Amino acid sequence: MLLPNEIIVDNFAGGGGASTGIEQALNRHVDIAINHDPDAIDMHKLNHPKTKHYCESVWDVDPVEACAGRPVGLGWFSPDCRHFSIAKGGQPVDKNIRGLAWVVVRWAALVPMRVFKLENVQEFLTWGPLVEVSPGNFKPDSERQGETFDAFIKCMTTGLNKVHRAWTEIKEALGDNFPYDKLEKGLGYKIEHRTLSACDYGVPTTRKRLFMVGRNDGKAIVWPKPTHGPKGSGLQPYKTAADIIDWSIPVRSIFGRKRPLVEATLNRIAKGIQKFVECEDPYLVPEENVLPFINEHANASNQRVMNANEPLRTICAQVKGGHFSIVTSHVIKLRGDNLGHRTDEPLHTISAGGNHLGAVQAFLIKYYGTGAPKAANEPLGTITTKDRFGVVVIKGEKYQIVDIGLRMLEPHELFAAMGFPKDYMIAYNSNGKKNSKRIQVARCGNAVCPLVAKVLVEANFITDDSRIAA
Repeated sequence: MLLPNEIIVDNFAGGGGASTGIEQALNRHVDIAINHDPDAIDMHKLNHPKTKHYCESVWDVDPVEACAGRPVGLGWFSPDCRHFSIAKGGQPVDKNIRGLAWVVVRWAALVPMRVFKLENVQEFLTWGPLVEVSPGNFKPDSERQGETFDAFIKCMTTGLNKVHRAWTEIKEALGDNFPYDKLEKGLGYKIEHRTLSACDYGVPTTRKRLFMVGRNDGKAIVWPKPTHGPKGSGLQPYKTAADIIDWSIPVRSIFGRKRPLVEATLNRIAKGIQKFVECEDPYLVPEENVLPFINEHANASNQRVMNANEPLRTICAQVKGGHFSIVTSHVIKLRGDNLGHRTDEPLHTISAGGNHLGAVQAFLIKYYGTGAPKAANEPLGTITTKDRFGVVVIKGEKYQIVDIGLRMLEPHELFAAMGFPKDYMIAYNSNGKKNSKRIQVARCGNAVCPLVAKVLVEANFITDDSRIAA
């Protein structure tokens, strides 16, 4: 547990994922939260009103002044990962953003901090110097990968030799008036790091992150045991995308839209239908949890979509639709060449750069025809010219695909996928103004999964050997 008078500081606080997990573990509020983004701090304030908030750069907050003589029992640091992540590809990187982790050294050197935790992408281990490839554009030096990370660890542990090549970068980050003699001697932390997958701890997303734990109180660093796993593991089954999808939200038919879907999206849907629906065991949507609809497939310019729980509209002779007897679903990923995944698997990692995960639902009826309808293994732009989209066989029964729906996942579904509590306030700001989806998704994609923070803090602050991993 925390010692008397110790406080908790959440640097890079964002929308409050780490703070939520810490509070769940220790049953007390975080004392200080820091973030430069007004939208992030506003969401944090709404959900963590007892915390003192600093809406400014982490470099502008003086640790000595903020702590006011109180020791830090736990410092949490989640520096911006974008300029380490492989998702950034070959784009130029920013030295200042990559150097944000030196804030950990600053806090550890200036105030008593007993335990710290750092969260980032796995590529953080490759932290090294940059080379200028063109005026103002920098990329990592492939021959010196991990050099700066090594310097960071030595500063925090046994000390950094005066001849180490990272000193120039360190002094650029920490400034002139800093006790560098402490870094030469070493700050005395014992440090370990591991990569943890959120789905292993009951979070319905595959999000995988590097976690570092350091402590200087002589106690052992402990890691939480996974609680969830694949079938046959003896653990609880993984939470899945199906657990967080709001089945009451109707999907919109991909056909007859005023603004047609782009070809790349249609191709993804077609390939996804082939892989996840035209299979022996597709994911079947629970009938009691879905609001089916009826879609007209006439040759009219304005096809009608009707809820199945409303009185049936006048049906003309050429309508080819009907009440659907089976609905299947899979998750589409509108990024890269990934098709997505089955709905009964954990949701793929959510990005702060925009919502790129959607739900695809295929509506099927029993097939009684004698012809050979075209299989859905071509771009849907071609298939829509046919009378039928395809026939699938599910457990020996033939079904005809009569419509396909697509919608992007809503922010509240994405927050649920990250393991946030159902009552977490995301839709409105502190002035009662509705937050845009962009603002909500950005807070979610940048967040730490609360449950992962919770089990990590519990493992190191609450004595219970059964939760400690080997």
